[in-house]
Amino acid sequence: MITPNSDTGATPETPTTLRDLGWKPFFQNQLAEQGTEAGVPVRIMQVHRRQIIGLGAGPGSGAEVAMPPLLGADGDPGGAATVGDWVLFDAVSGRATALLDRQSLFKRRAAGEGRQVQLIAANVDTAFIVTSCNPDFNIARLERYLALAHQADVTPVIVLTKPDQCDDPYSFVEQAAALDRSLCIELVNALDPASAARLQPWCRSGQTVVFLGSSGVGKSTLVNLLAGRQVMATGGMREDDAKGRHTTTSRAMHRLSGGAWLLDTPGMREVQLIDVTEGLEAVFDDLTEIAQGCKFRDCLHDTEPGCAVRQAIAAGQIDAQRVERWRKLVAEDAHNNASLQERRGRERAFGKMVKATIKGKNR
Repeated sequence: MITPNSDTGATPETPTTLRDLGWKPFFQNQLAEQGTEAGVPVRIMQVHRRQIIGLGAGPGSGAEVAMPPLLGADGDPGGAATVGDWVLFDAVSGRATALLDRQSLFKRRAAGEGRQVQLIAANVDTAFIVTSCNPDFNIARLERYLALAHQADVTPVIVLTKPDQCDDPYSFVEQAAALDRSLCIELVNALDPASAARLQPWCRSGQTVVFLGSSGVGKSTLVNLLAGRQVMATGGMREDDAKGRHTTTSRAMHRLSGGAWLLDTPGMREVQLIDVTEGLEAVFDDLTEIAQGCKFRDCLHDTEPGCAVRQAIAAGQIDAQRVERWRKLVAEDAHNNASLQERRGRERAFGKMVKATIKGKNR
């Protein structure tokens, strides 16, 4: 099914080519391996329960296609298409025939009691980690998002919004900068176009950016400003706790006025990490280096003798609260990874049992 492009924001004045859509040599090499008979490249712009919407290169505003969801083998979420993915589309069958390998992938453990992994976004160049200059500002949450970005090999940029809601917004800049002095940090008023222009270097044509942050920090307002039109609903603040009303309900890509593609995600208050060992090592690189001096390789940095981390705390070299946040995140990641492996083991065992039962009945 091919329809005129509507929600993606491309217009006849901005012709859509593969390069405009974010196509890179990384994907071109895969296309050469697949062969032209496998289908034409289409980038996933929206994911719904019963269909996915993609955009391919074409004259004028490009060609928008709707197709059934692409599912992985045995329901593996890693094989399902998410927003930002590239697939090969067969116009005859109206289906995606292949999912191209990703340059980057954001994922998390889904909220709630389940053990599923939830894909957030694929093939992102820059992650804008958005928080506001009010009581919603939370260092521990920033560390979580930074771990996600580093694990996905995506450039993180911290965006501090609502500077008008505090007396000293630069105090928040200093707190964020203390996490990593090499971090890019931008103080942005989402209602001021000149202020939002600070983000333009990361929003050029062919680039893809994602906004991460809890509800109410101004992501949707900033999206609308960068897009030059109303693409996201916005909500006000709850005065009792400075948290915003949840306004974004689905993930979708939108064309910015500068030509980049922006993916806005629902506010995530519960960000449970999974498979982010390398990301945590990058965020807490100073602590992981000190931990190499511990007497025991599996040291928990609690009561074990010969713990180099505890010695550094006692000497005033590192912050005890930061160490505690690090320990909690490492333990959470390990727990979620173990839970995922257990679930997959049970699913594989159940699948084998079903196949054996069916085979026995056939006999």
